[in-house]
Parts: sequence; structure tokens; C-alpha cells
Amino acid sequence: MARIFSGAQPTGNLHLGNYLGAIRNWVTLQDSYESVFCIVDLHAITVWQDPKALIRQTRELTAAYIAAGIDPERCVIFNQSAVTAHSELAWLLNCMTPIGWLNRMTQFKEKAGKDREKASLGLYAYPVLMAADILAYKATHVPVGEDQKQHLELTRDIAQRFNQLYEKDVLPLPEPMILGAATRVMSLRDGTKKMSKSDPSDYARINLTDDRDTIAQKLKKARTDSEPGVTYEPERRPEVANLIRIYAALDGRTTDEVVADYADAPFTTVKTRLTDLAVEKLGPIAEEMKRLMADPAEIDRILAKGADRARAIADPVVAEVRETIGLLRP
Repeated sequence: MARIFSGAQPTGNLHLGNYLGAIRNWVTLQDSYESVFCIVDLHAITVWQDPKALIRQTRELTAAYIAAGIDPERCVIFNQSAVTAHSELAWLLNCMTPIGWLNRMTQFKEKAGKDREKASLGLYAYPVLMAADILAYKATHVPVGEDQKQHLELTRDIAQRFNQLYEKDVLPLPEPMILGAATRVMSLRDGTKKMSKSDPSDYARINLTDDRDTIAQKLKKARTDSEPGVTYEPERRPEVANLIRIYAALDGRTTDEVVADYADAPFTTVKTRLTDLAVEKLGPIAEEMKRLMADPAEIDRILAKGADRARAIADPVVAEVRETIGLLRP
């Protein structure tokens, strides 16, 4: 069976965009692939994190994975820092990754902003750690969003360079998997902005921890426009288009199908049905997350078991890389 690797950062306030853009797709993939899902806490610390919050958020993300339907018995679920192969392989790959390749990474420029000289080395070298995450498991496929596609291309370049330098096929070139039509979920208050945990208004997003009443209230208050009818025009009617995208994604249909179903109805009808659908789909996730978070020891047990399974895959790969490079292990 082909193997996938993917992960998310435990930076808190998981929302509908995280679910529709990534986690929901992983739930489907676990049926067809050997699946390794990581909580990438080492990536999170490329910018400062409050230590206590980081621990809580690592557990919360684990709970979200499981509550959304990822089965820890079938999949490997673990936190990145618990498996030292990630850090070791990242250093080994750092030593053969040209600086010019990293200088082309657009995400560093965006995250570092104007104050680039104060950004951490970790933030700059983040793409090499991401490559190590994937290559440590010899993953054949990686589900990624559009914003990570450049990093996966770098992963392939690094693997190819390693194989060429040592004239040996050690590391595979993983294939990207761009999944889902609703990978960009926009703010409920401004359809031109991506849904974000950092938005000052909690009404701009649906958090995965929101209960049923809160989900309903947020969608009822979601901004639309005064124009009658149901049309999907992202440029002209961004808020309406955003709600149609969310509806289609939650119901497993296309935006065209949703528009066709409500062609003669006022948009308030769509909004009412979307509210019911979101409560039905997301309410149980919040309830299960709450149950899991009430027992942190059980979450830690799941992560520890997952880390053992991850090491069993990754450690032999790193040992093979070490031997290929010529690093002596007496």
C-alpha cells in the first residue's frame, strides 16, 4: 500500500478551514493509504510559543484528528518532537540543500515580513524540516494545500539531489495530492479574507470546539449581501460564494449543484439549510473533542503509541541515510 504523510501545526483555535482544507480529506485517505499523521510541534516553534499553551494545543489537535474520524488504530498519529528522526534527518539534508533553493521560498518572505533579520534560522530552514518529515517515512504521496506546493517541490528536489550525490536511490520523490474544492474557506465577516484564527472577531470563523448553538448563531449572523437570488460569483458576491462553497463541501456536492437546487429560492433558504447541515456535521466533532480533552492521559497514551510506530518506520530510513553519507556508528 502507498504511504501518505501529512501534518498540521498545534497553534490553537482550529476552525472550519482546517477541517475542510485538510483533516476531512485525511479521514477519507486512511481507507486507501498507509497513513502517517503528525502534529508538527517542531514547526510551531519556528516562532515563539507559550510552553503550556503548546502542550494544550498539541493535545487539542490530536483530539481534533480523532474526533473528525482519523482512527489511531489504523493510522499513525504522533507529535513530531517525540521522534528524533525528524530533527536528525533535517540536519543531514540541511548540509546538502543549496541556500539559493531556500531563498526562493515565498512563505519565508511572507512570514518574516520586513523584519527578516530578526526571523529565526528555524523559520528560514522550515522547508528542509518539512522535507525530512516526509522523506523519513519514504512517503509516496503528500496531501497538501496550494500554499505548501512549493515546499513539496523542494522536497522532491532535495531527495533527487541526495540520490544523485551518492549515486544511489535512497529517497523517493513523493507525489503531491491537491484535494477538495473548498480548500480556501473565507471569513464569515469578509468573504475576501481567508478564515483565520487570528481574526479579532470570533464571529469570523467557526471553531471546531464551538457547540451546536454557537455554530448556528455564527452562521445566522454570517454576512451576505442584499442582492436577491442564489448565484455563485466569487468576485462579485464573495460572502455568498463563501457560504455556497462551505455548503457544497459539507454536503459532498459541487457549487453548481447547490446553486441549481436553490435557483428559485431566496438566499436565506440556503443559509438556513447550511446552518442545519453545519450543526449536524460539526456538532459531534466538538462534543467528541470535549470528551477527549477531558482525559489528557488517554491522548498522551495515543501519542506515545503512535510515536513508537513512527520510530519503527523512520529510524531505519535515517540509519540508511547515515550509512549512505558515511557517518560511522561504532
